[in-house]
Amino acid sequence: VQLVESGGGLVQIGGSLTLSCAVSGLSSEDYVLGWFRQAPGKEREGITCFSRRHGTTYYSDSVEGRATVQTDNSKDTVSLQLTGLAPDDSATYYCATTDLWYRCRRGNMGYWGKGTLVTVSS
Repeated sequence: VQLVESGGGLVQIGGSLTLSCAVSGLSSEDYVLGWFRQAPGKEREGITCFSRRHGTTYYSDSVEGRATVQTDNSKDTVSLQLTGLAPDDSATYYCATTDLWYRCRRGNMGYWGKGTLVTVSS
């Protein structure tokens, strides 16, 4: 199983970006993909969960209204668009998968990508 994030970089305050997570090697299409982030010195934060089978999406309060999760036609890539970026959004962003919704909500994931760094600055 391989999860590869891309799309990170330096973004101006108030800007937007789209992170992508390419998923390969899973034996089932029935999985839940979560986006998580961790800033230096802070705990990891779960910001979204997306059920590929049901299309259900959860957004944390910290990104609600600013985040959109989408899949491409093949559903092998799950993207996270974030708008209205602020310095507090600076972190390494990770995608991860699990088989059950509640596990994603708890951050109990089975496979993780290596992360992509997002820096928000003026």
